[in-house]
Amino acid sequence: MSKRNISDLLNGEEGLESEQPPATRQRRRSPSPAATHKLSYPDPSSDPRPPPAFQQPTQLISFSYTHARELELTDSALRYFVAPPANAQLSHAYERWNRRPEGRARIDGLLRALSAVRTKKHPALASGVGVVAWRGVITRVLTAPYEERDGWELNVMCVDGVLYFEEHLSEARLLEKNDIEPRHRRQTYFGYAFESYCTTDTPGRPNIPQNPGDPPGWGGDVDTNVQWCSVVRTKLGDTRMVIGGEVDCVRGKYTGTTETFVELKTSLVIRGPHDEAKFEKKLLKFYMQSFLLGVPEILVGFRTPAGQVTTTQTFKTVEIPRLVRGKPHAWDPAVCLRWGDAFLAFLKTHLKDAPQTRVWRVSFRPKAGVELRVLGAAGVEEVVAGEERVGFLPQWYWDEVVKPADESKGD
Repeated sequence: MSKRNISDLLNGEEGLESEQPPATRQRRRSPSPAATHKLSYPDPSSDPRPPPAFQQPTQLISFSYTHARELELTDSALRYFVAPPANAQLSHAYERWNRRPEGRARIDGLLRALSAVRTKKHPALASGVGVVAWRGVITRVLTAPYEERDGWELNVMCVDGVLYFEEHLSEARLLEKNDIEPRHRRQTYFGYAFESYCTTDTPGRPNIPQNPGDPPGWGGDVDTNVQWCSVVRTKLGDTRMVIGGEVDCVRGKYTGTTETFVELKTSLVIRGPHDEAKFEKKLLKFYMQSFLLGVPEILVGFRTPAGQVTTTQTFKTVEIPRLVRGKPHAWDPAVCLRWGDAFLAFLKTHLKDAPQTRVWRVSFRPKAGVELRVLGAAGVEEVVAGEERVGFLPQWYWDEVVKPADESKGD
């Protein structure tokens, strides 16, 4: 039986069901640890090369998560932009926040959408795929040259030449994220409340408060189970990428493309040069998040520490880099793209000939770089977490894209 690549399957060919029992397959997925590979931290000021090309993202599909956190291949969770009221109070309805607990950042929803795209034989996938990941993962990678505080870890698998990424969160880290201090929890809520004021479920219709005591313009209580997501196809250098991420709303009419997407953000009111420098540094993440999904517009609500919006400002994504250019704390997207291209090349070099059931761990430390290592049996068991998976890929997806005959190559 001849081997088929995932890139071929993405063009519409069907996979075959595995004939091996799950328990047998999982025992064969536990490789022995190997040496650590390192990629040094880039010097943002020492590389004169032009950045690799980045292709304008093309939307492949959109999907929704419902109040019950069920995935639907519909636009039921799509929201439309409306101007927020003056002096909006972001602490409203905080006690009614339906907060989704932090969990493992699984890739399953993105793979469900990708499977649907493959079934439809979308022409944008005709030339194959090299990377599949959520936007948050790629944002972390690309902004690493300017990250001074927070490290991160990713799980990576390479199946038929396609790199799959998943953020790794240990049990201790999950507990920490679910037990944040009240002040930080409230600040997080402010961002979601701003989205409620700025979005409606019907284009062109202002929000009408539904509950007694709701302020004018309130779009409904916050439920972080509900999300509308876009999946795009893009290219960094010679690596074709499928990236998925949440989109806050669209302006006017939804066209089925990214051209009307709007990202909503909040930030503290700028009170002086120090605050301005902090905000302009924050703009790197704002920019990269929108850049990767092809979002052309970002609306920022500037708020007081108590959560009252004092003013709003719209930024065109493509114009953001020039706002910081030439300043002492400036960042350069070219540095980010060069680093991202080098990072992917580094992974391809070490993963391309490895067994495809193998799970790798990438660890990033600010000002140091990344380390790559193979997970041993205990590490793989933690990643699988008792679920039906090959590494972190769900069993159903593995069965869909890998022939049973190929699975023996994971020994």
